[in-house]
Amino acid sequence: MAHPAEAQKFRTRLERVMARAKLSQAAFSRQLGIDRSTLSQLLSPANDRLPRAETLAAIARGCAISVDWLLGLSEREQVGAQMVETLVQIEPQAHGLVDQRFAQWLDEAAGRKLRTVPVSFPDFLKNDTVVGYEYAASGEEALPAFTVLRTKILAMLRDGVEFEVCAEMQALELFAQGAAQWAGLDRSARRGQLLAMARVIDELYPSLRLFLYDVRQNWSAPFTVFGRQRAVVYLGPSYLVLNTSAHIAMLTKRFDDLVRGATVQPHEAAVYVERLAAGV
Repeated sequence: MAHPAEAQKFRTRLERVMARAKLSQAAFSRQLGIDRSTLSQLLSPANDRLPRAETLAAIARGCAISVDWLLGLSEREQVGAQMVETLVQIEPQAHGLVDQRFAQWLDEAAGRKLRTVPVSFPDFLKNDTVVGYEYAASGEEALPAFTVLRTKILAMLRDGVEFEVCAEMQALELFAQGAAQWAGLDRSARRGQLLAMARVIDELYPSLRLFLYDVRQNWSAPFTVFGRQRAVVYLGPSYLVLNTSAHIAMLTKRFDDLVRGATVQPHEAAVYVERLAAGV
């Protein structure tokens, strides 16, 4: 049993971390993957015990803070440089059509809700004609591997995995118009893509939920949140990979803000895309 002063010091510092994260006890415990009742017990003023080693490690790792600081053994809150490198990473060469890291992150988040803000609209909703046009510089040899990844994602959705997509309305409008990067893609290909996308959106709802927001009212860099495992921000030629619960919570909240401001809701998305196709 710990000395009451030690338990109090730990409780005070845990409360400080939770206040900074701006999460409820339930949300904080979910982010860290610890039992809610365990967290409640640790926060109880009557508790005079320190957490078990695995609970302490989960809190320190998930919040990117020092175990020694949590226990009151040090006044240095931040983790060392080596630990920081594992919690925040830059992954190069993120611009290819097929990325095995993305497939690995999907596997590691198996069964958990996925959230993404794509550059235009998700690759897994694009057919081979559009993918071949968009990624022409990657070469045709990339298409078979991409087809495998797309099939995998669609199978996950059919199995009930939740995947929320929040995309710009204007990105789809530009595609329908054949504007910007789509200027060389012929009309029939664009119309066929939109009709196919509408069918998939309708078929997979509510596992797949597409929100469309107006870029004149909101904006976001592209990113994906892989459950509670990690969040990945797309930086063009590289990925910013975030593995702390605080960063994941921050981007999850950003995603939720986009959802709340969305102009087109998921139950309307298929009809909206069909209307775009009709205008092509």
